[in-house]
Amino acid sequence: MEFHVSDEHVYLANERGELLANADFREIAPGVFNIYHTVVLSELRGQGIASKLVAKTVEEIHRRGGKVTATCTYAKAWLERHPQE
Repeated sequence: MEFHVSDEHVYLANERGELLANADFREIAPGVFNIYHTVVLSELRGQGIASKLVAKTVEEIHRRGGKVTATCTYAKAWLERHPQE
């Protein structure tokens, strides 16, 4: 499973390029990025994809030298469960 990054999105697509999961984030203050939306196709839920998606998004924000916050309820809960992230 390979996640892709573009501007303010981290996403997973199938071999036909169809979107399977994505997380959207934006810089809301200098160096502070908000994860505001995540979605995983219903048929893929329960496989840990959402967790991996948020982890990859956090990794990308840190790669950019940013701090992470979230208004997306899933991402917010994920960050609470992974405080070292």
